[in-house]
Amino acid sequence: MAVGLLPLILSLVFPLCGTPGAKNVPAPGVLDFAHLTLPTSPNKALAAPAGFSPKPDLVTPAYALPPDQLFETVRTTLLAMPNTYALDDHPGHLQAAFVARTPRANFPDIIAIAVQPDAQGGSQLVMYSHSIYGHSDLGANLARLTAWLAAINAKLPAKP
Repeated sequence: MAVGLLPLILSLVFPLCGTPGAKNVPAPGVLDFAHLTLPTSPNKALAAPAGFSPKPDLVTPAYALPPDQLFETVRTTLLAMPNTYALDDHPGHLQAAFVARTPRANFPDIIAIAVQPDAQGGSQLVMYSHSIYGHSDLGANLARLTAWLAAINAKLPAKP
């Protein structure tokens, strides 16, 4: 991925706009989703099962798949999304992180995902998307999670 002129100019103020893919973006590592604290700024979105705390912006369904199968399907689906790059991968924890970049300005957002087993033998998906720069994202993170969840759900049946 080549970085264009606009991202190079923006990189004078926002350094990560001048880098390609996931280069130099700090990896989040393994996250404790059970104790996730969201910032008060509106530049983030959370997709999680009903009843999750903090309350999700978007509710994810329960999946009739073992957690490792859901994790692998989600990872391959997200890596096929435009302007999306692998950032961090922890298959032993069923967690991964990605960088999604805006098409023109190359602004990076970080998206962390986690798959968790549910009590019925299936699995649940949590996705947390947030901007690195700015206070507001004009709804970009929620729109991304909505599109990504639709792409995942198109490949997988939800539990009846």
